[in-house]
Amino acid sequence: MKKLTIGNVILDNSYILGPMAGVTDLPFRLLCREQGAGLLCMEMVSAKAIYYHNKNTEALLAIHPKEPPVSLQLFGSDPKIVSEMAKRIEERPFSILDINMGCPVPKVVKNGEGSALMKNPGLVYELVNATVKAIKKPVTVKIRKGFDDMHVNAMEIARIAEEAGASAVAVHGRTREQYYSGRADWDIIRQVKEAVRIPVIGNGDVTSGETAAAMMRQTGCDGVMIARGAQGNPWIFSELTTYEETGMHPPRPSVAEVQEMILRHARLQVDHKGELAGIREMRKHMAWYTKGIRGAAKFRGETNVVSTYAELEKMVAKLAELGD
Repeated sequence: MKKLTIGNVILDNSYILGPMAGVTDLPFRLLCREQGAGLLCMEMVSAKAIYYHNKNTEALLAIHPKEPPVSLQLFGSDPKIVSEMAKRIEERPFSILDINMGCPVPKVVKNGEGSALMKNPGLVYELVNATVKAIKKPVTVKIRKGFDDMHVNAMEIARIAEEAGASAVAVHGRTREQYYSGRADWDIIRQVKEAVRIPVIGNGDVTSGETAAAMMRQTGCDGVMIARGAQGNPWIFSELTTYEETGMHPPRPSVAEVQEMILRHARLQVDHKGELAGIREMRKHMAWYTKGIRGAAKFRGETNVVSTYAELEKMVAKLAELGD
């Protein structure tokens, strides 16, 4: 199994769960770790929220002892605040600190944060360099192809991040204006890989062991980040490692295995967030888990009314009637 080294952190494999707001919370990360993810990326956390002691931020910073190695992702545009908050939380049990330069959400971009940072190369250097100097843990950066098709500058930003001391860079092969539409441009990942010496992690349109292998072959990237491909499918990490070792695709999870995973995920959510919030959180996950199961459309339509674990358990039991 190919290992990936980021700074002083050695991963068991090169497959990384990408950060997704509202998705890669602690319960989901645990499931992906159990399935073999080499690195878990947390939901992005606002550096300003830490600075102002926002009460909701503490839950986002929680890490289970079974998770590490974990990458904690901060977003912000003020080098002083981001670096000082990185220092404030450095004793927490994350292994890598990532700076978000890829988020396309309007309210983040409007503040000059997330993917908006790609429009300001000078600020990128200041932000990364200040954070690298503030902490001992490796600092990485997640970027996009560019802000839009008129400003494709992933190579420039990656070089700047490397010069500023970043230990790795993850590249999503879409621009900010694309959000998640269209096909990811893997060639930009190849160009970034050729432009820097630090590890490059490719991101975009990896949904199987075969596509992960194709990305690594076509781009030369050192690692593969899976985000939306893991939604409702924590098994993808087992598939990736199995395919790398054997060249074979493992069988898709049976309906019984899907049922078991939904219920385990729900119990983790309830334990972590309480029944009301935890089961509400499961609504979108249940829709993702049952995608592709024949006859499950009606099931997905009913997920928005589930509010207790007992109700969820009854609904999940009905999946057995659909068969594989």
